Amino acid sequence: MILDDIAQETRRRIRELKREGYYDEIHRKIKDFIPKKEHLFYRNLSRPGLSFICELKKASPSKGLISPDFPFEKIAGEYERAGASAISCLTEPKWFKGDIDYLRKVASEVTIPVLRKDFIIDECQIEEAALAGASAVLLIAAILKDEEIKDFMKRAKDLGLDVLSEAHDEMEMERMLKAGANIVGVNNRDLRDFTIHMETTERLAKMVPKDVLLVSESGMTDEKAVHRMRQAGADAVLIGEMLMRAEGRSGLLQKMIQENS
Repeated sequence: MILDDIAQETRRRIRELKREGYYDEIHRKIKDFIPKKEHLFYRNLSRPGLSFICELKKASPSKGLISPDFPFEKIAGEYERAGASAISCLTEPKWFKGDIDYLRKVASEVTIPVLRKDFIIDECQIEEAALAGASAVLLIAAILKDEEIKDFMKRAKDLGLDVLSEAHDEMEMERMLKAGANIVGVNNRDLRDFTIHMETTERLAKMVPKDVLLVSESGMTDEKAVHRMRQAGADAVLIGEMLMRAEGRSGLLQKMIQENS
């Protein structure tokens, strides 16, 4: 399964960076880090109407290269001006061609919160995200043990970061809620074969308490899919490829926001 391959590669990369001393520097810097007091990611997603998390996505395992030029700073500005509630920035380097520097630059230029979207398997990545200016991090139940989920949630909270807790099925949703998640993401993509099943959000939404925010991820290929997820009970949707490929992304985003306000 590609998710297992990505997690394994991430572990290898983290081990290599630790040997090089990169994370020693992160540990030194984090001691002087002052956590953000306002949880902007949670606050923006909890506003009335459907919130939009707009993704900076250069490539993906299923679609390959999506944006060869990838003017990520320009696109981030377009997202913010069009009314996005938050920006999702991919930082995984091999399959998604991401970079922590993308997040660092974007977070310094926009006022809306930025989510570090990566495959978090070590607390040092959460510390790195905080130092880079992220407001939130993604935790994926499928690659983490229960104890890791709790520990990573606590570390993120200590650093003033929100957590988007991702589930793919009922068991993973139960694990995330039990760990204390207040923002849950449902990934509509089956990571075994990359097929999209929008009914995954519709099914898992029934498990989400009223005081927990629900984000629907993957499969937002058109405005109809976005509306369907709102009808399913989503508080927010995460949109990547549709906006990355759109010529008039600002106008499209404004239109979807207006229709779902």
